[in-house]
Amino acid sequence: MPETRGPARGWVLPAVAGVASVALGVGVGELVAAVVAPASSPLVVVGSLLIDLAPPWAKDTAIALFGTADKAALLVGIGLVLLAVAGAAGVLEARRPPWGMVVIGAVGVVGAVAAASRANASMLAIVPSAVAAIAAMLALTFLFKKLAPTPTPEPAPDALSRRNTEPTHEVEPGASQESSFDSATPAAPADVDRRRFLGWAGGAVALGALAALGGYALQAGARAVTAVRDAITLPKAASTANVPAGAELGIDGLAPVVTPNAEFYRIDTALAVPAIDPADWSLRIHGLVDREVTLTWDELLALPLEESITTLACVSNEVGGNLIGNAVWLGYPIRELLARAGPSTDADMVLSRSIDGFTASTPLEVLEDDRNAILAVGMNGEPLPTEHGFPVRMVVPGLYGYVSATKWVVDLEVTRFDAASAYWTDRGWSERGPIKISSRIDVPRQGQSVSSGSAVLAGVAWHQHVGIAGVEVQIDDGEWRAAELATAINDDTWVQWKYEWPDAAAGSHSVRVRALGADGDVQTADRQGVVPDGATGLDEVTVEVR
Repeated sequence: MPETRGPARGWVLPAVAGVASVALGVGVGELVAAVVAPASSPLVVVGSLLIDLAPPWAKDTAIALFGTADKAALLVGIGLVLLAVAGAAGVLEARRPPWGMVVIGAVGVVGAVAAASRANASMLAIVPSAVAAIAAMLALTFLFKKLAPTPTPEPAPDALSRRNTEPTHEVEPGASQESSFDSATPAAPADVDRRRFLGWAGGAVALGALAALGGYALQAGARAVTAVRDAITLPKAASTANVPAGAELGIDGLAPVVTPNAEFYRIDTALAVPAIDPADWSLRIHGLVDREVTLTWDELLALPLEESITTLACVSNEVGGNLIGNAVWLGYPIRELLARAGPSTDADMVLSRSIDGFTASTPLEVLEDDRNAILAVGMNGEPLPTEHGFPVRMVVPGLYGYVSATKWVVDLEVTRFDAASAYWTDRGWSERGPIKISSRIDVPRQGQSVSSGSAVLAGVAWHQHVGIAGVEVQIDDGEWRAAELATAINDDTWVQWKYEWPDAAAGSHSVRVRALGADGDVQTADRQGVVPDGATGLDEVTVEVR
């Protein structure tokens, strides 16, 4: 062990050095990313790689635990793991140099590979992670120099002579001089100026934080796109969609029939929301077609756009879950654009691609029939929010989002299911994802109490592209009783329901709900998880009547 490592035999100060060095490196990497490759932030590219590599069960677990906060939880998790690795690298560098440096370098390589593997990665994509690793290693070298022992002054001659005249302890028979030395307290960092070292370490952390904040401040691209979005006035719809007066029951706690943008669920694979200037956006339609079609933003807005109201649902929505929402969309029918391209009779699938590389496989017939499958540019009367696909996304009624609702869409390839596959189908999910008939109890929530006598139960139900014919409620194990339906907007939206419970007796009761489809389909009570094509079962809550 080099002499300069002696005072670092303990693990606390070396671990602090490792954490401070990596914190500085990450901050510098974020700053460099903002300047040379905004999409290659070290934390974001590593997180995106983890999302891509995660098995379906890990995705489902994250969504079940954190819901729409899954991405924030992932970033926090990455940060905690990185801190642990940084601390371990510091200790390893103290005890087995240069392996701590090797660990930090390996983390940088992982970041660089993750950046280079992203869709549309630039030639500079690896630079932020590489610079972050170099900065961290330089910082670790510097901090370890600060861990070197403070030289001890030579004793004065008089003190030395007095020490030599002092009696020495005799060594017991059989004991060695070496064992006698080892029984002494090992050299600890007592001769290291801890306060000064911690000051340098804290300075490294602060510098890293300032660099990260500087990187955020320099992320002008995303803010510029936000400004462009805010300045857009969407054209007037050639045909409008209206919400009937009877569609909203007006019950406290019941989900509104149209979900506000700020409350609309968001589940996707984009850890960093793509920032696309509409002036740079275009859509290419190609593959098994008679002719390729390219559409620009201005050309899309010049078309006769249509309003439609459609409910979207995530395949990860558990029974009774909230990964579902309903909105008023503005867009242009995809079937009209496909008609321009002239799909081959051999084609049966359209592979849509997002600018960040995500893909979805949608049955061709679904995009060519009379449902309102659109390229959407507006949501609830305003341009699409950036996190919901600005400037353009797909909205396809009747299919779970993983096979239809591609955000930031830039490419439609007409192909075949036996010739191409998509992001989630490669991970074990079903090729085709029709949304299953389902219903949910919103009022009362699980564990809420109601007054005895008369109580109101309410919720929503959906059977997209078919329609809801009825909803039934069961109290405990009694008979199924018909609920009252609100006016349906159309067959592709959910519908509110309510049930006046006339004889709510004091005590604990279980309440179940099931939907009846316009095609005679009855929601099944059989429980199935979300994999591979959506959950089934009946929503049930326990209600306390007082």
